[in-house]
This record gives sequence, structure tokens and C-alpha cells, in this order.
Amino acid sequence: MKKLKTLQLLMEAGVVAVVRGRSAEEAINISRHAINGGIRAVEIAMTVPNALNAIDSLTAECASEGVVIGAGSVLDPETARAAILCGAEFIVSPGLYENTVILCNRYRVPVIPGAVTLREMQKALEMGADIIKLFPANQFSPSLLRAVKGPLPQANLMPTGGITPERVGEWIAAGATAVGVGSELTKGVAPGGDDAVIAKRASLFMRAYREAKQNAANQ
Repeated sequence: MKKLKTLQLLMEAGVVAVVRGRSAEEAINISRHAINGGIRAVEIAMTVPNALNAIDSLTAECASEGVVIGAGSVLDPETARAAILCGAEFIVSPGLYENTVILCNRYRVPVIPGAVTLREMQKALEMGADIIKLFPANQFSPSLLRAVKGPLPQANLMPTGGITPERVGEWIAAGATAVGVGSELTKGVAPGGDDAVIAKRASLFMRAYREAKQNAANQ
């Protein structure tokens, strides 16, 4: 099933690039550099002007590369469906929107709603969420994941927001399925600046993830 394959790719990717920009072209450019740096999962925020064009272009480019392209900042089922029709392979929401989760389940597309409290996470699981986004992660400690994994060991959690390469290992060790990274990817890159920095930052995140997974396997 395509959904299961996409979920497997997401979990193997480990790092999801959350891409924003002032235009679809800028978002595509950032995504390409992130992919060149080794990232295999890209989330195009629907706050990007003409985000659907970016999703359509990137899914066509990456169809045979083992890279999954999704839509983020999705607030309602209408936006989710539009993104899916343009090729989005997974949907991410900042909060827990039941109708969006239902829509994604209807079309068998992985859905990652945002949740903070244990009750929200439990509700997300009951709705059929595949992965739960903890946002903003920089407001919490990785110890929160360990606490949540006590009563909800079946929850796949993806902390997102403010995560640096130096902290990826802490979150993976605490039980994160993957991490979402946004502004930290483009840190230090001014508009019109050296975009190659994005690929270098992406490679740092991927190296940190691989090391964390290796350390976990050795324990």
C-alpha cells in the first residue's frame, strides 16, 4: 500500500525539512538544497504563496529519488485535499483538526497533526493519526517524550521547531520517530545569499540523526 510505503520512508528519513519562503520558487530552491544535503522528506508550508505549485513541481522531480514531499501548516480538510491532488504524500497540521485527519484517512494519506497535551495525543491516536507533531519543541524538554511514552508507547512522535543539529540526538534517544526542522536549516542565509549553506546545514542534521540511531542500536 502506498500509505505504508510513505510512512516507512518518513520514518527512515528521520529528519523532515519544514520549508517556508516568500514564493513557490524560493521554497523549491530551499527544498532542492536540503535534498542535496541528504534530507529525504520535505514539508512545504501552505503559508508559502502558490505552495501547491511548489508541491506539484517537487513531487514530479522527486518521484524516482526516494524523497517524499508533503504539505504543512494545513488548517482544514479543503486545503488538505487540494494539496493531495497536487501530489502531497503526507499532511502536517499545527494543531489537532478532526476533519482534516478524517479527510486524510479517507484518501489513505499519512497525517501528522500537532498535539501538546497527553489528552490531545490520545485523541489524535483515536482519530487515526499516523504520527503526532510536538510543536513548538523548543518549549519542551526531550524528557517529555519519555513521559508520554509511558502511557502511550504506541505513539509516533515528531518534535518540531527550534531543534538544532546538536540536540537531534537527545530527541531521538528520548523516543522521537523523527524531527522536523525549519528555520535552523536556513539559519545564516540572507535572501540572495549563499544557498549552499542550506545543503551543509541539512548534512549536519542527517549526520546527527544517523549517529543517534546508531547509538540507540548499540545500547
